[in-house]
Amino acid sequence: MTTPLRIAAVLPLSGPEELFGSQGLQGARMAVAEINAAGGLLGRPVELDVNDQRTDTDLAVRMTRAAVADPSVLAVLGPTSSADRDAMLPLCEAARRPLLYATDYEGGQCSRYLFAYSPIPDHYVAPLVPYLTERGGDTFAVIGADYVWPRGIGRALRAAVAASGGRILSEEYRPLDTMDFTADIAALDASGAGNVVMMLLGTSGQEFIRQFAAHDFTARPFLTVMAFNENYMVGLQPDEVAGIITAAPFLATLDRPETRAFVGRQRAMFGPDAVVSYFAESHYGLVMFWADAVAAVGSDDVEQIIDAMGDRTRVVGNGPVTLRAEDHHMILNMLIAEVRDGDLVAVDSVGPVAPADQCRGRGTQATL
Repeated sequence: MTTPLRIAAVLPLSGPEELFGSQGLQGARMAVAEINAAGGLLGRPVELDVNDQRTDTDLAVRMTRAAVADPSVLAVLGPTSSADRDAMLPLCEAARRPLLYATDYEGGQCSRYLFAYSPIPDHYVAPLVPYLTERGGDTFAVIGADYVWPRGIGRALRAAVAASGGRILSEEYRPLDTMDFTADIAALDASGAGNVVMMLLGTSGQEFIRQFAAHDFTARPFLTVMAFNENYMVGLQPDEVAGIITAAPFLATLDRPETRAFVGRQRAMFGPDAVVSYFAESHYGLVMFWADAVAAVGSDDVEQIIDAMGDRTRVVGNGPVTLRAEDHHMILNMLIAEVRDGDLVAVDSVGPVAPADQCRGRGTQATL
């Protein structure tokens, strides 16, 4: 019997981050199906071992520990939060297994065993601030969840807004499970900020959007939601999401042949009404970069695969993107988007953005 090449997906398929984990799994499943339809790798099938870590860091750690103890698992895919990534990465490093991380994060991570198909502040904060200043003026208010990713985005925003001559009038961080934002939204209204930037997660973020849309503002500010995507809109009414601004490396509505092809294949596999977001695109893309490396080395030797993954370019869902060798981060084609008439559509194309080397100044960790 042929032993499969296994990837362990450790993703939140329930709990507050289910919105992101379900899309990631959707992309990964299509990648594995396409690899196997083309004959697998090394004459062997690829198998996706799916683990629901339930938006629970302790459970994510236990699942990762079990996955990397299995010699047939060649990589771990996930998670969708920085806290979980920081807890899982040391286990992958100790076991010498790559962690394939395909989610927005705050930047600054560097490890031989981390590959990040991830928009980071370098990709989207700098282009967003001038656009928002033009739309809503030079005053900003920030609200996010109280953990590392929102605070990292907050730091980048402070620097970019200050460099542009603008002002951040308030910056607040709330517990991850917060659902009542009545006082926060009243304070945003009273501040008079022309732009509100929100970094809340999953169901908490959706609830903020509902309450923000229902509030009778003195002068309604423009709302920017970081990591907003098509799946975020599910369960919200069109008038609640209208006008939301974000930045993303992929949109299902793009009029590009590779976009239409990717969305078409997703819907052929998951149904004509399947939501397709950049979380699906990024997880698909990172699995395919891993598969390219396996095919290139002609071996299941993990260290050889890691060495071969960098400096690869492929077209996924929005033009050619490159996974760099120097820091295992991406050159992505960034877009500024807005919800209009019920769809998340591009309003500006930033083009390819190469972030700073995330290993620079990190000492021995920078030796990838």
